[in-house]
Amino acid sequence: MAKKIIHPGTMIYPLPAVLVSCGATPDEFNILTIAWTGTICSKPPLCYISVRPNRHSYAIIKKNMAFVINLTTESLVYPTDWCGIKSGKEHNKFEAMKLTPIMSSLVAAPLIEESPVSIECKVSQIIPLGSHDMFVAEVLAIHADESLIKPNSNSLELDNAKLINYAGGKYFKMGEELGSFGYSLQIEKEN
Repeated sequence: MAKKIIHPGTMIYPLPAVLVSCGATPDEFNILTIAWTGTICSKPPLCYISVRPNRHSYAIIKKNMAFVINLTTESLVYPTDWCGIKSGKEHNKFEAMKLTPIMSSLVAAPLIEESPVSIECKVSQIIPLGSHDMFVAEVLAIHADESLIKPNSNSLELDNAKLINYAGGKYFKMGEELGSFGYSLQIEKEN
């Protein structure tokens, strides 16, 4: 396969498209769409979001040192896009998108009720990187729709959640399963 060099940029795709909610009180509640997010560490559980300092949510997150990552679904693709292109300075995004804020149990930020999984995060560090600052955060709690929790366990089955992701300026629904963690070892044993 022939390859051609293109300009350096953000080419690690797909990424989750998430709604990050923030604000300690209803008058400052806001929602920001983020694709620059992910897991950093398992123990302790750490994640990150990267936010441009000029975004309205940036100051709210920095003030409260907290946010909630809300996973998005096919039914949330319109609000996900809309909340990424509109400013909370000019719009109450919860009202405009008919989303329901529910106060978190441990951090000063609301969950989005319509999201199947909401992750409460406490900021431990802010790292200036250039166009974006990275908010490193400890995961304090995960709220999941009961229908996604495996019976008699504390783990999630996200297969039927209809999660979406983001790649190259477009939103995509998840595809079919190709394997599960460790399946290559099973194939090796069978051969």
